[in-house]
Formats: sequence, structure tokens, C-alpha cells
Amino acid sequence: MSIKALQIPAMRQLAATLFLSLSVSLAAADLKVASLHPLLGDLARQVGGVRVEVIDLIPKNGDPHHFEPTPDHLKQAADATLYLASGMGLESYLDSLRGIIGAKAEIVEIGKDLPSIEGKCDHEGHDHGDHEHEIDPHWWHSIDLFRRATTITAASFSKADPAGAELYAKNAAAYRATLDELERWTRKEIARIPRDKRHLATAHAAFGYFCKDHGFEPIPVQGVNREQMPDPKKLAALIAELKEEQVGAIFPEKESNPKVLQALTKDTGIKLGEALIADGSTAESYEAMIRHNVSAIVAGLGK
Repeated sequence: MSIKALQIPAMRQLAATLFLSLSVSLAAADLKVASLHPLLGDLARQVGGVRVEVIDLIPKNGDPHHFEPTPDHLKQAADATLYLASGMGLESYLDSLRGIIGAKAEIVEIGKDLPSIEGKCDHEGHDHGDHEHEIDPHWWHSIDLFRRATTITAASFSKADPAGAELYAKNAAAYRATLDELERWTRKEIARIPRDKRHLATAHAAFGYFCKDHGFEPIPVQGVNREQMPDPKKLAALIAELKEEQVGAIFPEKESNPKVLQALTKDTGIKLGEALIADGSTAESYEAMIRHNVSAIVAGLGK
């Protein structure tokens, strides 16, 4: 057989490969999504696969609590069909953003219709029926809620890109199965912590949903602000509570300054645990964040 004859099938294979690559490349641009939360970027990639281009507007180590999109961010998100927001009041700028983007794109608040819990109350000496407490926006610390968010994301993508609905449903089902396994692993690990030792002292009030799911009492040392210590009166009450409950460890956060809590551990003799990830901005993925946090908590409080 001649060299030319051998080359023809090879050329056909190369042409087919190039066509397939081009097709995948084009499919990847079928839906452009801008993420307003680090963990939602990961979720969008899990559900969207090759059909979705995800633009992470919050940079690595960024803080979703203090982020506000700038003109440069909006340039990055140009031509985006969807903006994914966490919701539950976390992004106070959403009304302004809606006014800017108008009908060019839709803002989807993934957590809007998820079951919520009340946030930490910093008011003293009042009847809790006198006012409404803010919603705790850190719903992503519940694997169950993140699993529900997967379904919501798939539905949003399918609405914006009906041609990809089958793929989005398939990817969402696969990711929910991953989360099922992650939840089983989490419960198995948490079982190593005795029930009477499940007091989770953290930098700020970010782990309420995790505590609710796994039977912990949350003790946010710095309340709603992870950069400030409580005033002397609150600090004295806090130290008394930590000692009375025989809290095994106080956990700082990777996103905050650990020195704020180091002074407290000296006063109480309680060890400083490994830093937890509160908002996902320092994690490679949602699964990586959960595995890190659970491992750190078990190491600090387990048998």
C-alpha cells in the first residue's frame, strides 16, 4: 500500500478530530454565566459542563460579603446570559446590578427559595419578638441545600438554553450523586465526635447550617463580624460559656486574621483548631471545602 493511501485515513481522522474540537468549542459558548459567589462558579461548571462558559467575578481569596461589581467586572461578564447570585440577602447590590444590566441578562438568586435559618442576633436586653432577625445567608454549608441548589441551577440553565437541557439534567444528576457520597462521608466522620462535645466555636456566624444538619451548638466568637472581638462584657460571658461547655477547640477562618482568636485561646486555655473555610473563596471546589472543614473539625473535637 502506498504512503499516499495510508495518509488518506489519517487525514480523515485528523479532519474529524478538528471538527469535533470545533463543535465542542462552539458548544462551550452556548451559554455564558457570570458567578457572584466562588462556590456557585464551581456549581455552574459541574452542571454546565462543556456548554457553559463560567466567569468568576470574585477573585481567589475574595470576600463575597464585601464584593461589589465594578465596571471592569461588568466588562468581564459582557454577553453573559445569567448572573448567579447566592441570595438570602448576601449581595446587597443586586437591585443596582439589575438596573445596570436591564434585560440583557437575568440574575438568578440560587438560595432565594431554599429553607433558611435566622442569623446571629447581636442585640441585648430585648424581647426577640420585637423585631425580625436577618436570614443567615451561608446556606452552602448544608450539603442538602447545595444538592437542591444543583437542581435549581440545572433548571435555570435549561430555561436559558433549552437545547442543552438534557445535558444539564444528566450533569446535575451526576453531581447530586457526588454530593450524596460526600454527605455519607461527612456523617461518618462527624460520628467520631461525641454528642456532648459538639460545640462549634468559630470566628463568625457562618456555620449555622452545618451545625443544624449535624447537631452542633454554634458559638460564633466574633458574632457577625469576624474582624472584631466582642466588647469586654460580651467577652467575659463568652469565656464563661466556653469553659462551662468545655469547648475543645476554637476554629479561626482562612479568610480572617487568626490573631484575633489567638488572644482568646490564651485566656481560656482552649486550643486553636485548624482554620476553616467559610465562604469558599480559598477552596478549589465545594467538595474540597467540605472535606477540609469536616476533617479540621473532627481533628479538633473528635475522640
